[in-house]
Amino acid sequence: MWGMRLGLSLGYQTATTTPAAHLALAREAEQLGYAVVWAAEAYGSDAPTILAWIAGQTERIDVGAAVMQIPARTPAATAMTAATLDTISGGRFRLGLGVSGPQVSEGWHGVRFGKPLARTREYVDIVRLALARKPVAYSGEHWTLPLPGGPGKALRLGFHPPRADIPVYLAAVGPKNLELAGEIADGWLAVFHSPEHAAEPLGHIAAGRARRGLTMAGFDVVPSVPVAIGPDVAAAADVIRPYAALYVGGMGSREQNFYNALAVRMGYADAARRVQDLYLDRQLRDAAAAVPQEFIEATSLVGPADRLADRLVAYAESGVTTLSVTPFVADVESGLRTLRELAGALDKSGVGG
Repeated sequence: MWGMRLGLSLGYQTATTTPAAHLALAREAEQLGYAVVWAAEAYGSDAPTILAWIAGQTERIDVGAAVMQIPARTPAATAMTAATLDTISGGRFRLGLGVSGPQVSEGWHGVRFGKPLARTREYVDIVRLALARKPVAYSGEHWTLPLPGGPGKALRLGFHPPRADIPVYLAAVGPKNLELAGEIADGWLAVFHSPEHAAEPLGHIAAGRARRGLTMAGFDVVPSVPVAIGPDVAAAADVIRPYAALYVGGMGSREQNFYNALAVRMGYADAARRVQDLYLDRQLRDAAAAVPQEFIEATSLVGPADRLADRLVAYAESGVTTLSVTPFVADVESGLRTLRELAGALDKSGVGG
């Protein structure tokens, strides 16, 4: 038994989702024994507000940010939010962080994207310092606290949250960022994760862990996996295609798209280039159609429910410890049914933790 648990990835509020729907899914996940429910943010709804709302209406399931954007908040503000969420949830908060991308960082938040690894390292240092209720004094390349030559003083967090060691997760795609996640974080938030291609990213994480004399034991590997259950595999995959095309083709520029680079490293270079060309030319349907069926099947759970258990075994064997699923469904009832079918498949697979 590998001890894999299920999580629920809600994403963020869109024109076709509602807070009530997300709450219904979170409550169902809690009843089914899911480990955690995650909320995201881009340039719409923010993660902490949604998580606070869900935490106040659940009792056992962890609530996690996947992610809170590093350019959106100072590290001290993030520490304050994390400590507050951990307090109101009774110690159920998980802090996921990510630098976002150049377009959002510079266009939405007005923060230069340069040197994301160094900025992330310093950011996590300061967040951990604050959560430990130590005086926040820091001298780095990107952050200096207190500011020199002024009235600022090294302050400490003004209340005692339930935990000083709130788990920190990093969203990471590239090799160097993966190593950083292994070195400074407690878990990895993955996207387009394939059991068949897991050795390469997990090798980078293990290298980062080794720098601190650590193994992979206790490190949480958490891919977000789209789910579309239906009798026909190809038809179910078609539901996922626009999402995959958006990330591989349109998340970033032609020169800098981390998800496109990931698809290239996974062996889909020609397809990734074609998807990106079509997407950036605003041929969105053609871009979706160009996403290889093999890529979707490798990185998603698609098709009949009786295929789920075997696929869950593959994820667990590849090193996944929390499989966070995103139901691609038309209504809440379909989402609830998907969560139940996944919980049943996990029981059937024998790899549940």
